[in-house]
Amino acid sequence: MRRIASVLLRSFLQGLILLSPIALTGYLLYKIFTSVDSLLPKMPQGLGFVIIIAAVTVVGYLGTRFFVGRWLFDSFSHLMAHTPGVKYIYSSIRDVISSFVGDKKKFNKAVWVRVNETPEMWRIGFITQKDMETLGMPGMVAVYLPHAYAISGWVIVTNRANTINADKMSPGEAMKFAVSGGITTAVETDNDKKN
Repeated sequence: MRRIASVLLRSFLQGLILLSPIALTGYLLYKIFTSVDSLLPKMPQGLGFVIIIAAVTVVGYLGTRFFVGRWLFDSFSHLMAHTPGVKYIYSSIRDVISSFVGDKKKFNKAVWVRVNETPEMWRIGFITQKDMETLGMPGMVAVYLPHAYAISGWVIVTNRANTINADKMSPGEAMKFAVSGGITTAVETDNDKKN
């Protein structure tokens, strides 16, 4: 009887391991879809989501392709960045978003950082400032260290000698490695790329 219970329990846990990522991803997509869709409540279900995605895409296209659109967005951005009280919130959000996407991506230089000498410990991170001399710290760099299973992280300032370029990983692979707690395959093999 114990053996059957053990097999059933093990099978249940394996099922959780297999289904949890699918279920959580599906749940998050559903919540995002319904949240965006509810912004336009008197539309048929799904249409609000499509309209909002289309509107954001059109704004992005006009804001980057045409001089007038670019000028309007730059003017609005300048106004928000210089409005007392609002400027800190706006500029922080703008900088964080532009760090991940767009032409000014900041997390594009993955490095291994020594965070402890005895015992020797290394963490994966991203160079955010290549030179801290303007802040009175010559030879130092700023490194962002993402937290595992979170969208947060922390910044350390360390001597450049404590970093090693993570040349065998793309920035995306390095972020995936850090956020997963190091349990994902850091570098895709040829077989992974084919699948």
